[in-house]
Parts: sequence; structure tokens; C-alpha cells
Amino acid sequence: MAEVAPYGSWRSPITPADVARGGRRLGGATIAADGAVWWAEGRPTEGGRSALMRRPAGGEPEEVTPAGANVRTRVHEYGGGAWKLLGPELAVYVDFADQRAYRLELGAEPVAITPEPEEPAALRYADFDLHPDGKTLYCVREVHDGGPESENQIVSLPLDGSKAPEVIAAGRDFYSSPRVSPDGLWLSFICWDHPNMPWDGTELWVTPVHDPGSARPLAGGPKESIFAPTWDSHDRLRFLSDRDGWWNLYRTITDLGAPDAAEDLPALEQLTAEQVDLGHPHWVFGLQTHAELDDGSIVVIRTENATERLAVLGKGGGAVRDLGLPFTAFAPALSARGGKVAFAAATPTKESEAVVVDVASGEVETIRTSTEETVDPALVSEPRAIEFPTGDGDVAHAFYYPPTNPDFVGPEGEVPPLIVESHGGPTAHDTPSLDPGFLFWTSRGFGVVDVNYRGSTGYGRAYREKLKGTWGIVDTEDCVNAARFLAETGEADARRLAIRGGSAGGYATLCALVFHDEFAAGASYYGVADAEALARDTHKFEARYLDGLIGPYPERADLYRERSPIHFVEKLTSPVILFQGLEDEIVPPNQAETMVAAMAANGIPHAYLAFEGEQHGFRRSETEIRCLEAELYFYGRILGFEPADELQPVDIES
Repeated sequence: MAEVAPYGSWRSPITPADVARGGRRLGGATIAADGAVWWAEGRPTEGGRSALMRRPAGGEPEEVTPAGANVRTRVHEYGGGAWKLLGPELAVYVDFADQRAYRLELGAEPVAITPEPEEPAALRYADFDLHPDGKTLYCVREVHDGGPESENQIVSLPLDGSKAPEVIAAGRDFYSSPRVSPDGLWLSFICWDHPNMPWDGTELWVTPVHDPGSARPLAGGPKESIFAPTWDSHDRLRFLSDRDGWWNLYRTITDLGAPDAAEDLPALEQLTAEQVDLGHPHWVFGLQTHAELDDGSIVVIRTENATERLAVLGKGGGAVRDLGLPFTAFAPALSARGGKVAFAAATPTKESEAVVVDVASGEVETIRTSTEETVDPALVSEPRAIEFPTGDGDVAHAFYYPPTNPDFVGPEGEVPPLIVESHGGPTAHDTPSLDPGFLFWTSRGFGVVDVNYRGSTGYGRAYREKLKGTWGIVDTEDCVNAARFLAETGEADARRLAIRGGSAGGYATLCALVFHDEFAAGASYYGVADAEALARDTHKFEARYLDGLIGPYPERADLYRERSPIHFVEKLTSPVILFQGLEDEIVPPNQAETMVAAMAANGIPHAYLAFEGEQHGFRRSETEIRCLEAELYFYGRILGFEPADELQPVDIES
């Protein structure tokens, strides 16, 4: 029989070490012509480095990058698109240490093909594509020359590294997605300028490969987000646009023809008219949510109410058909070859795995799992989608994970504590999938509600833009109302509500604790405390992000001050624990340090843990272990329960 024990004090076999060690971070997979599958995987147990992997047909996974290599680019700081498969035994990748591009042939040492900059990591590369001649690469380059901002460009370079890269496009604030047509005649790319972010407004341009100075816009604008352009087998350019309020598929009705004869670019046709999103926010490079099969049909990741599914659009068009696979959360990077598609994805009951799917038969072949361990199904808390009323008469969304442990029940009449999870971004969304970090809490007797507040993606552009000018208000309000909703329905103890989040989720956490009274405790991971300092100090990619989220800076400095928890610490009454990477370039450590100093001066109970070598988003397993243990200890002290785990104490000041 299940043992009766207070919620929060349940013994769980899911340890902090399990959460940290178990999670190989699997990126998108690519199928080579010889049937081998390539992918990148992050390794928390190796300092968070990312290794390039290959599994030959019928063989076992093997690392193809040298020991210690870290496949990761710092373009836009968030990176992505750090490698590209060029042939069955040939790839290119960026090494994090020096940010140079390397040609990698199986069985040989990598060869640097970009010059060594005068200053370390001053020239950064990402988002590669190979010309059909097999000799020329195109990619994004970011130049850090000591000026007030880095310069972003599209460049070409020889695959053999025989000469320096040549600038193809420059002068715009940002570039992405250089893609060469199969006939080798045209290059397409995306560009945009401050203050837009790529989900606000971008432009799709095309240029003759032999005459880059003749580039012309094909689609997009300041109020239209273009995403993931690619060329199909008939030299037509296919891409996603949210011009109708949802990211739908579009395509040129014909190829672009010979550049010398192309006076007018071809018209566009809309391939889908879904009221769901087939695209994602373009935070990192290398995203691809649609891929063509050999029969002309198109496989897509279809996101409806933040639940992601794999679907297919037939060659003749019409409705998008769900493939009936169990996956609900994808790394948004599809690759197709023949009738098969490769990707990494998770389900509500299974962690992420890299797989190859035969679309016609539905057969799923697992290439790599994120962990060798399996979670006892009895410990899996399956999420339930909820909608709840929030401010301005709106409805917001979340996924609720109830306490789940077959060995324990709570005392009669006791209601479980609740952790409100606020995702980062804030332009992002969380999906319903098995998250060992959530199971760590639910198996100990906590409920967890994962809030997709107004401003989240996966609900269309109108929902996404509800955060325009209201950051720190509506996202926080939705976190508060999710907790209220579950307390009112009897699923959470209104006296034991906690909120946690990282980055923008950390900002929502601090705003909720300072400007509202519902939460008894909170945990901020590298969270924003001073919006004005963020506007002044952050990196180029997000330097004007807050113009849309709050208002133009410095013209509306008053709004930034009004929405910065750091200026209102006297309103804070609930204890807070803060976690910070000391090499964070996105939300610098001074944000957390200033908040800690203010809480100390005001006598607010708090704890602060800072980590050498960590950046924005922790990657090391030892860091993750310490954070989970410290957070559990902190909640036990504040919410009034005794954790079953043996935990290293945390120094709670004041």
C-alpha cells in the first residue's frame, strides 16, 4: 500500500544526478546518401560540450569529431546551425573554442578552412549551405572588430580553405538561412533590421550566384515573419510566412529561371492555410520544420496550442494529414531523404530520441536516445492541457503535471504545493513532453504547471503579439492566474505556491514576487531584474528586443524603471533563491548581484548561487545537480516540509 506522507517529502528514485546526467541534448538528425544518420548531441557530463555523431546503417553510434571538440557557434550568442553534412563522409562544423569553421572527412583530422582572427573568436560562422559544385560554402559570418556592434554578413568561402571568405551580402543588421538552388544559379537568404526580431518582420531575398550585387526581395516586410526557406527538387523556393496570422507554407509557382533572363521574379502560391503554426520563433540558426520527400509530398512539424505533431502535405496539396505518431515535442530541424524523415523528438511518456521515420509505412527506427536509463512509467506525470481566465477578459494556456508517485499519497485533507514554471524567451513555448526536471518535482509530491502565457508561440501571431508593450505585465499576470485557477479547483495549496523560471522566465518570476502577493517562494535562473540595464548591456541580437516588449529606449526609460523588480525590492516579502552563470553575456551577473544586494539591504530572505564557467543556460551536470538540490532544500525550508533527500544546506540570508 502507498505510504501516507506530506507532499514535498515523498522519497523519489529520480535524483538530481539522474536529471543532469541523463539528458544528452539531441539536435536535428540528417540522413546521408549511404544511409548513415548524423546528429549533434550536447553532453552535460562533459562540461556541456556538443559532439558530432554518426551511426552507419546497421551500425552503432560513434563520435566523428575529435575528443574535446565542441560543435557550437556563438553567432547571435544563441548559436545553432554549427554544422552541416556535405556528403556521406564529409561535414563542416564550428568549434566553440576559436569559432573557426572546420572541414571534417571521416578518418582524417579536421582542417580549419577560415582564417584565424586577430582577436580570439572575433570571426564567427554559422548556418552553412554547399553549392552543387561541391566546392563553395555559403554561411553567416559575424565580425567582432571592437566597434559598438558586431557586423553580420552572408559570405562564401572555398571548401578547401584556399582563400579568405568573400562577402556576398552586408549592410543589414542581421542575416540567416543562405540557401543555394539545386541548379546552382540562385542564392536565397533572410535579413532584417533593428528593432525587429525575426518573428516580428523579416525579408526573403534572392540573388544570382554569379552577381550578388543584383539581390532582390521576394517576400516579407516589417510586419511579416519569413522562416526556413529551402529550395525544392524543381528549383522552386519554399518557405513559411505568417502573413495570414499563422506560419503557413508558400512557394514560388515556378523556378526562378536563368538569372540573365529573369526580369521579374515568379509569383507565389500558398500551399497551406492552417490556423496552426508550421514554423517556430527563429532564436537559433539551422531550424527547418518542413522537408520534401521523393514523391513530392512535404513533411511538416505542425504546432497547435503548443502541441507539436508530425504531419504531411500531399503532392497534390489539400489538407495537412497528421501521421499519427506519438511525438509531441520536436527539435525543429527535419531532414528527409527518399521516403524517410529524420528528427529528434519526445512524447509525454518518453524522453527525446533521434529517429528515422518511413512516412509511407509509419515505421519508426530509433537512432539514439537521450539517456540509457528508463523512467518507471508509474512515476510519469502525464500533462493535461488547461485554459484559464486571465486579464483583459483573455484566456491563457498551460500544461498541468499532477503529483505522481505510486509509493506515496498525501495526508487526507492536504492539498499539494504547486510550482509555476515560466518559460524563457519570452517568445517561445513549452510543449507537453516527458521532462525529467518536472518529474523530479512531481515524484516528490509537487504539482507543476507549465505556463504558455500570452506572448508564447504555437498559438498564432495574434496571441504572440499580446506581449507587445506589456512584458512584465501580461506574462506575470498569466503565471499568477494559472496558480489561482489550480488553487480554486482544489489542485494546489494556495498557501504554498512557488514560481520558477530562467532568463525571461526568471524575469516573470521576479515580477510575480515583487508586484503580486500570491507566491510564497521563487527561484530565478539568470533572470532579468533590471530591464533598463538589459537594454543597455545585452548583446546585439537582443539589443532592441525590448523596444517591442516594453517601449523604445531611452525615450521610455520610465516604463523600464516601472517594470524592473530591482527598483521595488521593498515590495518583496517572499523569499527568493537566485542562480547565475558568471560568464553570461545575455543577462550579465550584475543583474543578480544587484538584486541580492538590494534584498540584503531590505532584510528579505534569499540565497544566491553563482557558477564559474557557466553562460546563459547551464550546460554542466554538476551545476544542474547543485541547483536542483539547492532549490529543493530552499523550498523545504520556506514551504514547511522535510525533503526525503540528503541535501547540502544552502545559506539563506536574512
